[in-house]
Amino acid sequence: MLLAIGVLGANAWAVEPFQLSDIRVEGLQRIDAGTVFASLPFRIGDSYTDEKGVAALRALFGTGLFKDVRIQIAGSVVVVVVEERSIISAIDFVGTKEFEKDVLIKALADFGVGEGQPFDNALADRAEQELKRQYLTRGLYGVEVTTTVTPQERNRVNVTFNVVEGSVARISEIRVLGSRAYSESELKGLFALAETGWLSFYTKADRYSRTKLNADLETLKAWYLNRGYLEFNIDSTQIAISPDKQDISITINIREGQSYTVTAVKLQGEYLAKDDEFKPLVTIKLGQVYRAEEVAATTKAFTEKFGNFGYAFARVDARPDIDRANGHVEIVLQADPQRRVYVRHINVAGNTKTRDEVVRREFRQFESSWYDGPKIKLSRDRVDRLGFFSDVTVDNTEVPGTSDQVDLTLTITEKPTGNILLGAGFSSAEKVTLTASIKQDNVFGTGNYLGIEFNTSKSQQTVALSTVDPYFTEDGISRAISVFYRTAQPINSQGEDYKLITPGVTTRFGVPFTEYDTVFFGIGVEQTEIQGTNNLPSSFFRYRQLFGPKSTAIPVTIGWSRDGRDSAIAPTTGRLARVDVDVSFLADQRYVRTDLQIQQYFTPIRRITLGINAELGYGSGLGNKPFPIFKNFFGGGLGTVRGFDQGSLGQVDNLGAYLGGNRRLNVNSELYLPFPGTGNDRTLRWFTYLDFGNVWGVDDKLTFDSLRASVGIGFSWVSPVGPIKLSYGKPIKFEPTDRIERIQFQLGTAF
Repeated sequence: MLLAIGVLGANAWAVEPFQLSDIRVEGLQRIDAGTVFASLPFRIGDSYTDEKGVAALRALFGTGLFKDVRIQIAGSVVVVVVEERSIISAIDFVGTKEFEKDVLIKALADFGVGEGQPFDNALADRAEQELKRQYLTRGLYGVEVTTTVTPQERNRVNVTFNVVEGSVARISEIRVLGSRAYSESELKGLFALAETGWLSFYTKADRYSRTKLNADLETLKAWYLNRGYLEFNIDSTQIAISPDKQDISITINIREGQSYTVTAVKLQGEYLAKDDEFKPLVTIKLGQVYRAEEVAATTKAFTEKFGNFGYAFARVDARPDIDRANGHVEIVLQADPQRRVYVRHINVAGNTKTRDEVVRREFRQFESSWYDGPKIKLSRDRVDRLGFFSDVTVDNTEVPGTSDQVDLTLTITEKPTGNILLGAGFSSAEKVTLTASIKQDNVFGTGNYLGIEFNTSKSQQTVALSTVDPYFTEDGISRAISVFYRTAQPINSQGEDYKLITPGVTTRFGVPFTEYDTVFFGIGVEQTEIQGTNNLPSSFFRYRQLFGPKSTAIPVTIGWSRDGRDSAIAPTTGRLARVDVDVSFLADQRYVRTDLQIQQYFTPIRRITLGINAELGYGSGLGNKPFPIFKNFFGGGLGTVRGFDQGSLGQVDNLGAYLGGNRRLNVNSELYLPFPGTGNDRTLRWFTYLDFGNVWGVDDKLTFDSLRASVGIGFSWVSPVGPIKLSYGKPIKFEPTDRIERIQFQLGTAF
């Protein structure tokens, strides 16, 4: 641009100042003349000078709309001659498979390359480099990008990026040099990145990413810091790529240093004269090796404790005093609470659909109250658990002009909450199962749930309409209403011409007694009809003789649940406990049915999880009436005692129908291990198991000898369509008449 100005200056504006009588613009095709006039520093009637001419050229070039600009003087008239830059009419990509075109278009738009934008060759070069950068993030180091510009009418161009993606560069080798305390293979096992293996097509762990490598280096550092190596350091990291850009080798050079033992923990600074309340929060263990996790947990607990008293900006620094000669370290916790603050306003940002009240009613921190760190964290977690948002963050902002007030801003990113599902499934027990549903978890932004579901299988078909209002009352009592129509037939029955038909409706309320405990109660009405006569099992025949083909139940439900698992699909720690009791005493069917379940998960060794599931069920008739046969529990197969045919434990009718029983005991233990080659991926794991339990009828004796047990192996996969579990089992305690099924699988099961 400066060269152009210099050349033009020698030819065009070595003139004496004069008064402008007119201004003309030549060369415009698409751009409005007003855009040019708005950039000129002079108007008709003004005095024109060389300095104003230079300023005009700079302003016009600065718009980015013109390839060339000249100023010509004709008497007292200034003629501005422009040559417009081409405008991008369309952008296209050829040869792209790794990325969707919309992703690449958005990436280029961030660099000013898009439809309707001015175009020049420099911009095309920048666009090519950005496209290559996008491919490098996916490990495609051999990518080649060329640009084709096709002129169109009215000074427009079509831009086509021709991409030859090449093959993905794979990590052929990872080396960790300098380790003495731990083997190289053990350290490499910590990484998310991995050398190419037979499962790399699934895990993609052999695709190099700088972000993943940095995360792995942090994991390596944390590993050593949690084992006493306080002075551990990563000296260098070298990345080498083969000449054909297909293989990558990573070399990490480390210096371990020595391991240190904690001999003392000291509190220094200001603790609000509440040292005795802070000391129990120290999780650092004396006499054991230094563990960075314990130090971080302690400083975090201290900071949150200060937050309980309203000190939002408290600082707690952990300073190690090292004795290298003896391998000892003292931890000094230096505290500075700074100032106590109030929360002035709580703002909600990012919600375009969800109503403010749906978010605010989950808050436990209130405006015009002391800042309370735990309540703010709990509020964030409660909003996140709604399931309506993909991201939830809370930020503090100091109020200008004050020293004791902050504003909180809760920023949410909404995600689609509607779901339309049409599908089919297959299980070893149910054969082909068809499913369909329409669900909306956040109807009209109210936080309510509405769903229509139906499914069909060999033993049961269901149509159900349900709705849930999580805040039926302002105190957070939820209400769920369900209307259903079920058709069922006992599994493995020889009779194919009889059915159990049960329409009904239920209403259930959930009362939150604590932040983690919910008590449920409700009532329902359902009617069961036994249809058909041929091959009708004798137990159903006797029941129909006593109560007729149709019988009504009015079950009253009471329940309690607490879910402390870290994940509902692939848990590694925590406990789930629930109790459900159904009592029907006002209609034809009079009974009580109780179901108790406890799940506990442990991680005794990194990446290895032990899960234990125990279920106890009991049902009994009331008022001298028998327990309804169609309310029985079932056992056998996935979810109960594997290795036995689905639902085959318990009573067997004279026609071969498995009827279950009114009592059930079921205990499962699973040891989850990482699948070879998957690194830290928890979505695909294999496991070994031990199951035992059984189902007993009213007249059966519950004895140890009557238990069934099996052992086996299997794998679980959290697939895009839901959790899948496949197992191979061998019964170790069984009767000769039991039906054995060694291979079993199911979609959407936890145990």
